[in-house]
Amino acid sequence: MKKILREFEPEDMKEFEPEVKVGLLATINPQGLPHVTLITALQARTPTEVVWGQFTEGQSKKNVKTNPNTGFLIMTLKRDLWRGKARWTHEEKEGKEYEMFNKKPMFRYNAYMGIHTIHYMDLVETYGKEKLPLGSIALSLLMTKLAKGAFSSHGNGTILKPWAEGLFNRLNALKFLSYVDDDGFPAIIPVLQCQAADSTRLVFSPLAYSEELSRIPDGSEVAIFALSLDMEDVLVRGVYRKEEKHLGINLSSVDIEWVYNSMPPKQGQVYPMEELKPVRDFGV
Repeated sequence: MKKILREFEPEDMKEFEPEVKVGLLATINPQGLPHVTLITALQARTPTEVVWGQFTEGQSKKNVKTNPNTGFLIMTLKRDLWRGKARWTHEEKEGKEYEMFNKKPMFRYNAYMGIHTIHYMDLVETYGKEKLPLGSIALSLLMTKLAKGAFSSHGNGTILKPWAEGLFNRLNALKFLSYVDDDGFPAIIPVLQCQAADSTRLVFSPLAYSEELSRIPDGSEVAIFALSLDMEDVLVRGVYRKEEKHLGINLSSVDIEWVYNSMPPKQGQVYPMEELKPVRDFGV
């Protein structure tokens, strides 16, 4: 059972400041479905406030303005992590935080542009510093690799491109699941053991984070975000199925319905492919 805190511990806040870290923001789209974005410019402003900078466009920045409920995860290079829930309040295009973010080397010398908007969120709850349960993750990964072939959809088309399927199968890739919790906030759960059974289905042993995963209703729409150590990433969404047993091993699965590229310079939906439309408004 996770302890629930209403404020960040002062000693933890310093851990959030480096721009070289994993920062994830889970949002809810207008259809009520979870979305996950990598936002390394994510940190605590005060013990009760979260702040992050925006330098590219994407779905999450739109989602917070239609539904302010968010979930977040911060993981340092030491693999310490913090998770929680926060409520987006407003944005600013100048001020102290604007100057602070744009002085950081990663954003000051950004190949695309500097940070142009600062987003502010009120902390709703957090759970203190966590350590990845490496033992149960390793065992879950082994179980997943042994049994994933039995979970193949056996030729039901192709969804993931070979690169994306390969990313999910990298042993050193980071993977995180998000779903909309009963309280209306998206939750984030590490699923580093997640693998692609094929290009249409992801599977994972629920031995790691079993208590949290058991709370997800069967048939829910979930999002899974995969991230390489080179900061390459892909987001998928699909239907979550609770444990099924094959070869004596229980695995949970996600049947992929939607794929999204959140990497700059061009974010957007990859699958299903959207119809190309002619540009008629040239803004003149």
